[in-house]
Amino acid sequence: MKSYTVQEINEVLKGVLFGTTSQMITAPEQLEVASDSEITFIGNKKYEKLWSLSKACVAVVNEDISIEPGENRAFIKVKNADLAMSQVLELFAPPLPVFHVDIHPTAVVDKSATIGIGTKIGAGSYVGPNVKIGENTILYPNVTVLDECTIGENTVLWSGTVVRERCHIGNDCIIHPNATVGADGFGFRPCPERGLVKIPQIGNVIIGNNVEIGANSCVDRGKFSSTVLGDGCKIDNLVQIGHNSKLGRFCIMAGHSGLAGSVTLGDGVIIGGSASIKDHATLGSGAIVGAGSGVTCDVPAGKTVLGYPAVEARDALKQWAILKRLVNDSKK
Repeated sequence: MKSYTVQEINEVLKGVLFGTTSQMITAPEQLEVASDSEITFIGNKKYEKLWSLSKACVAVVNEDISIEPGENRAFIKVKNADLAMSQVLELFAPPLPVFHVDIHPTAVVDKSATIGIGTKIGAGSYVGPNVKIGENTILYPNVTVLDECTIGENTVLWSGTVVRERCHIGNDCIIHPNATVGADGFGFRPCPERGLVKIPQIGNVIIGNNVEIGANSCVDRGKFSSTVLGDGCKIDNLVQIGHNSKLGRFCIMAGHSGLAGSVTLGDGVIIGGSASIKDHATLGSGAIVGAGSGVTCDVPAGKTVLGYPAVEARDALKQWAILKRLVNDSKK
């Protein structure tokens, strides 16, 4: 089991140490349930009151904390406790699953595929014709990468991931279990003779560098040209990205949210959980969509929208306040 002194952890965080403890730190844990050998985090002043009830020996805290650590306890003060937490979690992270051979004997790798040095391919995986995979990439068991795809360096595809033909994934990406990249876009048109006619989806998906896609999420291929996810995008579990959508850099989509076809997001757009964006809508850089909202038109850069249908946040809050007053008045 890994363990560290508070001084060793502070050497990593480069914070300011207040108080001291002789206790060896064996794990990180949330404030309310931490034991006396664990380190915790206080990222907001409203949680200060919980420190006296916690058994944790150390807390990583923001610089504005106003309480004292107490006897045989310590605070590590940093500019951003949430970011520091990621460094502490890395210290205690257990090792990833082990590969005893680089390419498992049950994996099927087409002879025309190019596999980079240090890349590992797990049991039951399939790598199709003319696929190119960069160095030090990992395909865990039962990953499928179909014809003419490219995958960059230091990328991880977890079990069950499917990358369909002609799609491209950049460097340092993480694709979580059972995500699908490059399924057909949802394209059908009514036909008097044949009912619903399927529209061929002949484009692909292009994913930039440092992109993370959550479990069971789907990024559909373009009807023509490409569905694009820019560098640094982070996609949660159970997210739908429709055909020909274009995401700029560092966009965030929380769980159960979805883009219809041909949506355009600028850089740094944030979409809350269960929000939905109408086809062909454009959201400017820095726009924020609140959880559960339904966007039916363009959103200017930097604006926050809420509600269903979504309107500018201040207008939505006014509407909700009026509705609440009406309800209260009707009860009188």
